[in-house]
Amino acid sequence: MDNYLVLSGALCRHPERSESPAGIPHTVLTLEHRSMQQEAGFNRQAYVRMQVVLSGTVLHQQAQHLTLGNNVRVGGFLNRHQSGSGQAKLVLHAQQIEQLS
Repeated sequence: MDNYLVLSGALCRHPERSESPAGIPHTVLTLEHRSMQQEAGFNRQAYVRMQVVLSGTVLHQQAQHLTLGNNVRVGGFLNRHQSGSGQAKLVLHAQQIEQLS
């Protein structure tokens, strides 16, 4: 897949579950990723908190047992979301999810 992003980390908030007016189930996760990366020959601590959106019945069912502190690996694509107040943020739209612990 082109531009496919994989991110792993721990759930740092309880999952939020909802359903769209069209009846599509959605689960929103907040994923905290920490790792050590190499950049220009030096170690660098990488840290990010990212919102992850799971849409559709299959992903929603896979996320049913996820709770605060679970480690997961998520694959998908990045998209820009804008809040009602106009603030924009990057969000990972999951196409697959795997529980690691």
